[in-house]
Amino acid sequence: MLRVCVIGMGPIGNRHAMIYNEDPLAELVGVCDIVKERADAAARRHGAPAFYDAQKMLAALRPDVCSITTGGYEYGSEHYAPTLQALEAGCHVLGEKPISNEIARAEEMVATARARGVCYGLNLNHRFTPAADIAKQWQNEGRIGHLLFVNMSMWIKNPAESSPYFMIKALNPHAVDVMRHFCGDVAAVQCFAQRAPGRQIWSTAHFSMRFVNGCVGGLTASYDIERGHPMERCEVAGTKGRFVLEDMWREVTLYPAGDFQKRVYSNPVFGGMRDFEDTFRNRIHKFLAEVTAGVAPDRIDGSGADGLAVQKVLQAAIESLDSGTIVYVK
Repeated sequence: MLRVCVIGMGPIGNRHAMIYNEDPLAELVGVCDIVKERADAAARRHGAPAFYDAQKMLAALRPDVCSITTGGYEYGSEHYAPTLQALEAGCHVLGEKPISNEIARAEEMVATARARGVCYGLNLNHRFTPAADIAKQWQNEGRIGHLLFVNMSMWIKNPAESSPYFMIKALNPHAVDVMRHFCGDVAAVQCFAQRAPGRQIWSTAHFSMRFVNGCVGGLTASYDIERGHPMERCEVAGTKGRFVLEDMWREVTLYPAGDFQKRVYSNPVFGGMRDFEDTFRNRIHKFLAEVTAGVAPDRIDGSGADGLAVQKVLQAAIESLDSGTIVYVK
């Protein structure tokens, strides 16, 4: 059983702590927040001692795994310091997205994990579902064939205002990760965006992409549309067929080329995924299982390196938006 701590006890941190307490592979041994009231409330709720300084907690408890669930500016500015502290302490780390709102810091986080030889994962939970697994299985079986295009969309109502690029950096790590999961690395991107009425940030955007393998695609994302079904859609097409994945877990449909009989997986009413929280359970359990099994750090599914690659795509999109040009991902 892995000894686990959580740093950052907002709503997401409390969700991580709850799930660790439920998981047979984990023992929650500590919670930490610089706001004493939040740490104390989390300690009472989850039955683990409270700390107010991450370094002191890591030194006192020496956990095997640490979740970094802080937030900050653009939802990512506060990940850097506690992630480095945990990595330097020899912990395997599961961080929240975005990996960081600054590329240089994200690169340092990934490099530190590599140098320390520990596993570093990101909570890119949208593809840790049975429906996404089945779509990937179809792809691996050759049912899609040579990749041609991908269409991705994701939206959620978020009235918060931050930097002009808040929506681009904070909403889209999940969507770009899903696209990379099925289509590989992104080579180039061009971004178009608008500010919806009353907004100060770029709140709705479209990203046109070319992938390294030649596949083309687009992502449409928005902080301006009320939640509902679907709120996320991924269509991947190739020479032998295409699939459409609705939301994270709800349904995936395979449309074989030249065959009018489609194949559908629908989330079962009994025994299936209950809600969005289950995507956290699946992703956290997968990380715990990989660490327990001794999976090599560079083989972690949904790794810090994947999170860095995603943010580089989004940074290229921001540069494209500012310059009005196609930008190649560095």
